[in-house]
Amino acid sequence: MQKRTFGNSNLEVSAVGLGCMGMSFSYGPVADKQEMISLIREAVERGVTFFDTAEVYGPFTNEELVGEALAPFRAQVVIATKFGFKPASNGEARWSELDSRPEHIKQVAAGSLKRLKVDAIDLFYQHRVDPDVPIEDVAGAVKGLIQEGKVKHFGLSEAGVQTIRRAHAVQPVTAVQSEYALWWRNPEAEVLPTLEELGIGFVPYSPLGKGFLTGKISENTTFDSSDFRNTLPRFTPEARKANQALIDLLGQIAERKQATPAQIALAWLLVQKPWIVPIPGTTKLSRLEENIGAVAVELTSDALREIESAASQITVQGGSVPRTSRATDRSLSETNGCSGSSCWASYYLVDTNICLQPAPVDRNEAHMALHRARRLHVSSKEPLVLQGCV
Repeated sequence: MQKRTFGNSNLEVSAVGLGCMGMSFSYGPVADKQEMISLIREAVERGVTFFDTAEVYGPFTNEELVGEALAPFRAQVVIATKFGFKPASNGEARWSELDSRPEHIKQVAAGSLKRLKVDAIDLFYQHRVDPDVPIEDVAGAVKGLIQEGKVKHFGLSEAGVQTIRRAHAVQPVTAVQSEYALWWRNPEAEVLPTLEELGIGFVPYSPLGKGFLTGKISENTTFDSSDFRNTLPRFTPEARKANQALIDLLGQIAERKQATPAQIALAWLLVQKPWIVPIPGTTKLSRLEENIGAVAVELTSDALREIESAASQITVQGGSVPRTSRATDRSLSETNGCSGSSCWASYYLVDTNICLQPAPVDRNEAHMALHRARRLHVSSKEPLVLQGCV
C-alpha cells in the first residue's frame, strides 16, 4: 500500500483509509461485531493504516469496535475520532446538538481513550463547528490535550476557510475532513487552496457518494427502513435515475482501465493532490479489496480531461441532506449541497424549512447564519428564507 503524509505534518497513513461508521451506524441494520472486527483486521493485513470513527457513531459502539479490532496492531495504525456532539435535550434518540466547550472536549477525549484502548488519540477532529464556542477556544483545548500527551494531532470537519485559519493559528491543524467526490466538489473552490497554502491534509468522507458511485445502486434499489439514505433527496428513485449518467461515465472509463467505477472514482480523488486520503467505508471484504485496488489505477491526463469534460455536462440531481429529518452527523453547513436555485433542510431544534439563496461560499458562515436564524425563528412554523448569508 502506498503511503501519504498530511501536509506539513509528520502523520503518514495509507493512501486509502477505512471509514468505519457504517459498520455500526446509519446504513441499515448493525453488522455482526465479530465479522466487522475480522474485516478491520483484514484491512490492516492488506496495508490499510488509517481508520476513522467518532464518539457519536452508535453512539460509542463504533469506537469500541475499532478499539477492540485494532488493539493487536496499535503500533501499526492511525486512528481518527471526533468530538463535538451531544444528546438532544428533547430526548431524541440521535445525538443532534453541538457541544465543543473545552470541558466537554476533555470529557470526550477521556471516554474515547478508553473505548479505543489507546494511550493517545492519533487524530482528534472537531466533528462540526460549534457557533456557540469560539474556534480559538476549541483549538486551545485540543492544544492542551496534545501537551498532556492525550492527543497527537488536531483536525476539523466541514469547517470553512476562515475557521480553519483561525484554528490553525492557535494549534496547527493536521487534517480537515469534508465530503468530496465526483458529485460533490465544493471543497475545490476555497478549502483545498487554503489547505495547500497552510500545509494541511484533506480527508474526503463519502468519496463514493454513499455507495452510489460504485455503480451498484440503481433507481430500483431498495434500502432497509433504518438506512438514512432513505431520507436523502439524492437517493430518491427519480434522482438515482437522473444521476445514472455519472455512473455511465465512470463505467466507460473503468472498462478501458480494467477497473470498476468505484476504483475510478477513488483514483480520481487520489490524483487531485498528494495529501488527500479518502476513507471509503464498507462491511464487505470484496468491497474493501476493490477500494484498496484503486491505488494501483493510473489515470492519464487524457482520462482526467475526459472525466472533467463529461462531468461538467452532468447536473447532479437531488440534495445531499434530508428534507425532513433534523441535521445530525450531516451538519448545517451541508444544507447548500443540492442542485437548483434553493437548498432545503431542517435545522436541528427547528421544525421549519430553511432556504439559502444563494448558497453561501463559506460553509461555516452558512452554519453560523442558520444558528442565528434558529434563535430568532425557533417558534415559527413558516419557511424562513435567508438572503445572501455571506
